[in-house]
Amino acid sequence: MDLHGGFHVYDTTLRDGAQQEGLNLSVADKLSIARQLDGLGVGYIEGGWPGANPKDTEFFRRAAAELDLRHARLAAFGATRRAGVKAADDPLIAALRDSGASVVTLVAKSHDRHVELALRTTLEENLAMVRDTVAHLRAEGQTVFLDAEHFFDGYRANRDYALEVLRTAYEAGAEVAALCDTNGGMLPAWVADVVHDVVETTGVRVGIHCHNDTGCAVANTLAAVDAGATHVQGTINGYGERTGNADLIAVVANLELKLERQVLPQGLLAESTRIAHAVAEVTNFPPASRQPYVGTSAFTHKAGLHASAIKVDPNLYQHLDPARVGNDMRLLVSDMAGRASIELKGRELGFDLAGDTPAGKDLITRITDRVKVLESRGYTFEAADASFELLLVEEVEGARPSYFDVESWRVITETSPADAAMSEATVKLRAGGVRYVVTGEGNGPVNALDHALRQAIEQAYPEVAKFWLTDYKVRILDQGHGTDAITRVLIETSDGESSWVTVGVGANVIEASWGALVDGFTFGLRRHHTD
Repeated sequence: MDLHGGFHVYDTTLRDGAQQEGLNLSVADKLSIARQLDGLGVGYIEGGWPGANPKDTEFFRRAAAELDLRHARLAAFGATRRAGVKAADDPLIAALRDSGASVVTLVAKSHDRHVELALRTTLEENLAMVRDTVAHLRAEGQTVFLDAEHFFDGYRANRDYALEVLRTAYEAGAEVAALCDTNGGMLPAWVADVVHDVVETTGVRVGIHCHNDTGCAVANTLAAVDAGATHVQGTINGYGERTGNADLIAVVANLELKLERQVLPQGLLAESTRIAHAVAEVTNFPPASRQPYVGTSAFTHKAGLHASAIKVDPNLYQHLDPARVGNDMRLLVSDMAGRASIELKGRELGFDLAGDTPAGKDLITRITDRVKVLESRGYTFEAADASFELLLVEEVEGARPSYFDVESWRVITETSPADAAMSEATVKLRAGGVRYVVTGEGNGPVNALDHALRQAIEQAYPEVAKFWLTDYKVRILDQGHGTDAITRVLIETSDGESSWVTVGVGANVIEASWGALVDGFTFGLRRHHTD
């Protein structure tokens, strides 16, 4: 039963995407990603190459018992039989039969030089290999797709032979012939011309598989669809060898939201941001902030001009409602921000800064001017919403939230030839009406400061025990000054339920870190004491 209106969305993250440099998926990882892909509603999930890769063989074995797919069918990937061997006698073909996958995707040579130089066989024998393998697997009850490897290069070198490979597979029972831009060197107009010729000349059902070496993988895929392809292949987040494969989410979002072609089950496109980020967590590759549709910056606005327009109508500077792909609009506060940016960002954080009174207008002006001055000194509030919220509280309420008053702090780092360096920090502060003097040790000055500050505050506010630093970033701002340069530090803190980012700037990394640490603890305490 075809749940996708005759159009195939085929994901190859677990096989082609896993070939990305530095990406190493366990069987458990692949099972987890497969569940996410099914939640997106893709029609086919390519699980790997059973028989050629023990991990992939294990994946299909476990998938039969552990995966309960609602939308997708599993596809096993493999090559046509070896030259001079019957398909029924080839052990790798047997592994495809035994995989339990209802779909097999066969990669076949469609470039004459690859046949002769890589396979070291004749053009006629390659056609026989395609014909025999497809027919054998079809007789065993499996659906067969063909991936025509290096098709576009082969088409240019020997059009007649490349087309004959497709015809041979189709006549033997292959449901789809996917044209592969294996080297990723095509451009959209070129793809469109070739796909149109294939559709008109052969009558086969055409699929498209693009790599991103020209930066055109998504555009090439869409050009192929426009020319008649009804099967698209890609990977979540554009994972893949070299520069990656076509980003499947961008492909389907463009098809559904721009070209009005329903290619996923109704409503599931809204899950795409969540799923893209969930898969990124499994692969341990941070999500690309500028990824179309699902990146954290995809609907983020910084310029004051943009914010002024968005205040009137969000669609004036957005190509669609981000909720349609499960994303959100974000406003950044920066030295480019105008009054509208501050007002909208304040609203996002729960502050009504608009006010029709002169006092309200003065407040926005004061905050805007202060942000510009602070950013000129090296601060950034784009990624440090917590520090910006503390600034708003100070301006709106007339005082900065204060749960402790620091008298002084110092750090000493000691080392010897025989031992690793050890840092010791002493913090003196008052909290809850009590004066505390606490010393903390750490494997660096910032770690020691964190320990000392935490131990001191925790005596008055036990909830601080739940606060933990989860990320720490340092940037040197005026690099021409070398070790005398201004330093900016961003610290992410979590309480186990949510996280927040604060910023500190100083003449050295310790001073900057101290500022970000104090903001981090202050913001966390404010959140807990206002809940």
